[in-house]
Amino acid sequence: QVPLVESGGGLVQAGDSLRLSCASSGRTFDTYSMGWFRQAPGKEREFIGAIGWSHHNFTYYADSMKGRFTISRDNAKNTVYLQMNSLKPEDTAVYYCAAKVGPIATIHHSYNYWGQGTQVTVSS
Repeated sequence: QVPLVESGGGLVQAGDSLRLSCASSGRTFDTYSMGWFRQAPGKEREFIGAIGWSHHNFTYYADSMKGRFTISRDNAKNTVYLQMNSLKPEDTAVYYCAAKVGPIATIHHSYNYWGQGTQVTVSS
């Protein structure tokens, strides 16, 4: 099991930045690739980006997310981060982190473990 807990969401204004955290109490956190997804009301879950396991730290982003979103991880703290800059009202969604064994993936079905999500609301 890989318990995941997201934090850092909230209400911000357009143009603001926000950093989400995803912490795990699992002892093998560094062996999992980590992904970030979001889901807006009435929409499907959307892939943001992912970071590879252990020291690979390879990152991959959806084309629409490149430039404003950055994923990083601190294995010593069992935490992965999502830095979001220049936020827009259309970024309003519940943001989820997820873990999987093996290389990163863009499909949410590929991930085995999920956090409960954190709400991000961007006002105009």
